[in-house]
Amino acid sequence: MRRVNSSARARGSAAGVAAAGMIAAAGLFAAPAHAADPVFTLGGPAEIGLRPHPGSGAPQKATLDVTVDNPRDEDFTDEYTVAFDFSGIAGVADVRFDGDATSADCEITGTTAVCTDHSIWGSALNSVARLELTAAEGSVLGAGGDIKVTGKSGTATFTPYTAKVTVGGPDLVMRPLGLRQDVLPGEAQPARISFANTGTAAADGVLLTLKYTHGIEIPERYSNCEYTKGAGASAEDVLSTAICSFDGSYEPGTVYELAEPLTVKAAQHAFHEDFVYRVGENTQKERDAQRAGASFTRGSGGKLALKKVLSARSADLAPRDNQREQSIRAKNTADFVAYGASVAEAPAGETVRTTVGFRNEGPAWIGYLRSGEDIGVVDFTVPEGAAVTGKPDTCTGVTASGGDREQQLGAPRYLCAVPSVVREDEDFALPFEMKIEKVVHRAEGKVTVRNWSASHPALPFDPDTDDNTAAVVLNSGDAGSDSGGTGDPATGGGTGGSTGGGGDDDESTGGTTGGSTTSGTSAGGATAQGGLAATGSSALLAAGGAAAALAAGAVAIVAARRRRTDG
Repeated sequence: MRRVNSSARARGSAAGVAAAGMIAAAGLFAAPAHAADPVFTLGGPAEIGLRPHPGSGAPQKATLDVTVDNPRDEDFTDEYTVAFDFSGIAGVADVRFDGDATSADCEITGTTAVCTDHSIWGSALNSVARLELTAAEGSVLGAGGDIKVTGKSGTATFTPYTAKVTVGGPDLVMRPLGLRQDVLPGEAQPARISFANTGTAAADGVLLTLKYTHGIEIPERYSNCEYTKGAGASAEDVLSTAICSFDGSYEPGTVYELAEPLTVKAAQHAFHEDFVYRVGENTQKERDAQRAGASFTRGSGGKLALKKVLSARSADLAPRDNQREQSIRAKNTADFVAYGASVAEAPAGETVRTTVGFRNEGPAWIGYLRSGEDIGVVDFTVPEGAAVTGKPDTCTGVTASGGDREQQLGAPRYLCAVPSVVREDEDFALPFEMKIEKVVHRAEGKVTVRNWSASHPALPFDPDTDDNTAAVVLNSGDAGSDSGGTGDPATGGGTGGSTGGGGDDDESTGGTTGGSTTSGTSAGGATAQGGLAATGSSALLAAGGAAAALAAGAVAIVAARRRRTDG
């Protein structure tokens, strides 16, 4: 038999585990002393609610501590037995003894159990046994029954105890208040107390209990609250209590908050203080437990009210199991077809606008959603005699061999990152401006869509590598031709390669038609990948933690880093 300090047990009921840790040593929530009585009283909670059986998997456990109170000063050392009758909860709940928390010798036989023990400590609430209860498989919400507990000894009488067990019910959970811990004497702060009903049934009225030590003051005196102030010098007598009752139905899945915050003020004499706040159902048993025999005075001010705040969303105990992923792989390929440009005549000093890139001719779309990695790179080598004066932000100027280059305009080569999503009909258009510094007949550059590694350029999903490269030709001499057409070197064997990347309806990106001689800045020159943000993939990437890979600046940095190593 283990002795349970009655003050400590009452504190656990009044304040919960967290609060009890603050004030356990002081014995702040002591129950009143009983008069001498030779009868031992078996006890425990009058009611206990169980979470419904989940249907599959292990049901959630609830514990029921059965105690025996010995009000006499002397210890009882004779053997005694405590009998449990579980027939009332057959089909409602399954029960077992928690061996780690039960010192008595207990044995279950069918729907009954017997615990044998000896020595009941005097002037103490002693633990008899701890039961573990779970809703029985097949039990329905609202089903209930009684556990009956009786005691027997040749030299003592035991008052029986009955616990009502119900599947489902309200579960009032006080939410953290977050008061500042370090304050100055005289400093006040609002206490926005709120609680949630996370159970399966409504609570018929609630009781808010506040317990606070000598250096804390709560100036409000509401008419639906009653107050007592500790005035003595003992640990128990310095504790003040406020108990507020609220009528009405408090529904499951809902959070409630005080309509106006309470004031928690540090008195001028405040030092190390404790403030405990508790919510329970508004029952006579709960009220008696919180009053603990003290005299209370009802407040004379206005009525304190509660308001509904939001649906109850308490912290998930195991958030890792809220989401599962299933990989599905289709046997498919994509075909990234590069396109270049052909400009018939471009005299020295002129600026031409041209668009290079690739089209995904499918049938598959490509998305590296899990990793957020770039799919690849568009590698553009500038034709001889031309200098780039305008480029997309996602393209990085490098040396001819792929090395670092500080000056981004006028580079001989550009690496343009292909982000982590390319849809099946995507046209990845990259508008460039080039100034003709020197006329070179049929000056030829090239554009290649490839993997990041120059030594392993093949895209793993694109088996047709013949159309991954196209030419960019300046001063081709093909007068009157505004398109390379099929077989033109600018098309890389594809069709319509010199029409730019704007698609059939996009005239603004057709910069290669006849080799524009218009000077100035290319329209949309810094938004070559503007359409990718609308691919519908950003939400998925965010869920996978990879959304940042789509940011243009980040892509450019990644491109530069990879280019340095891969050339």
